[in-house]
Order: sequence, then C-alpha cells, then structure tokens
Amino acid sequence: MLINNELVVGAPLDKVWTYLLDVPNLAPCLPGAELVGDDGNGTYDGKVVARLGPVKLSFSGQVKIIETDEANHRMVMHAAGAEDKGKGTADMMMTVVLVPAGSAGTTMKVGQDLTISGAAAQFGRGMIADVTGVLMQTFAECLQYNITNQGVGGTMTAVRAAKPASGFAIGVRAARMALLRVFARFFLPYDRNR
Repeated sequence: MLINNELVVGAPLDKVWTYLLDVPNLAPCLPGAELVGDDGNGTYDGKVVARLGPVKLSFSGQVKIIETDEANHRMVMHAAGAEDKGKGTADMMMTVVLVPAGSAGTTMKVGQDLTISGAAAQFGRGMIADVTGVLMQTFAECLQYNITNQGVGGTMTAVRAAKPASGFAIGVRAARMALLRVFARFFLPYDRNR
C-alpha cells in the first residue's frame, strides 16, 4: 500500500536534511523505534514496538539509506523486519523529499510503499494510513525539537525521544483524522482536484 504524508518542520531545510541522514540520532524520533546494532556500512539493526488497541506489535529488522540526492534533498530508505512473536512481516520503501516552507521552515513530503502481513494487516488500509499519519506527526515534532535545541557546532544540548507508540493515544488521534476526513468529504464543497 502507498501512504503519503506531508509535514512541516519549523527548522531550516539544511538542518533537517543533515539530521535525516544521521540514522542514530533520527531513530529516537520514530515512536517505538530503537537501534540495536550498526554494521559500519550504513545498515542498522533495530526494533519497533507499537500498541494498537489490544494488539502489541514488536518487529526486529534492518534499515538502510539506499539513495541520497543532496541537490534535490531527496532520500530513499529501505526497512524490513519480522514480528518477534508471530509470523507477520513488514517491508517498507520510504522516500523523503524536503522543500522550503516559509522563511525558516521545511516541508517533508514522505511517501511510504508498505507491505505488511500478520496481525498488523488486519487493521486495513484506512486505519494503517491514519496511524502512520499520527506517528509521522509525532516524528516531525520530535525532529523539530531536537534540531532547534542543538548547541554551537551542532552538538545536542537537549535530546528528546518521541513518546512511545501507545495504542489509546494513537487510536484517538487516528479516529479524529478519520472523522475529519469524513466531515470534509460530506460537508465541505466538492473539489474535483482532490
């Protein structure tokens, strides 16, 4: 399934770009993610844990930046993993493109080509897209906080990890997104370009 999100980070494009390429600093901003190994050649072992209602999903796998285009601020990352308990798998190709947003902000256009099986697949495309939107917004907030709190020379003076991926909080925010989408579809003027 293809999932697209557009997020605004209140930080300059060059700083966001540099931060995106630093996977060890980036990982704590992904809710429920943790790096557990580095092969020294750009492939990282990691774990992702999330709760979606009564279902706790725990995946172990690898992530690697497979393409970077500094001139166009475009990055492609591949992640794949398997459930620690169960038979589910996840495979994602993620493309991020950065563009300036206003005088001091950056728009992140994130496209995810996601293939999942097992317990996570039971939630359906709409719910997975809404949950992904919530997680990406949390990621952008954490990214902005960490970038704006860098000290002289780019050293971190305050590092914040994303809040854990709690099923209730994610569910509430995802349900809100779904309701807003339904409201817009039925009660706002129709736009043929949507």
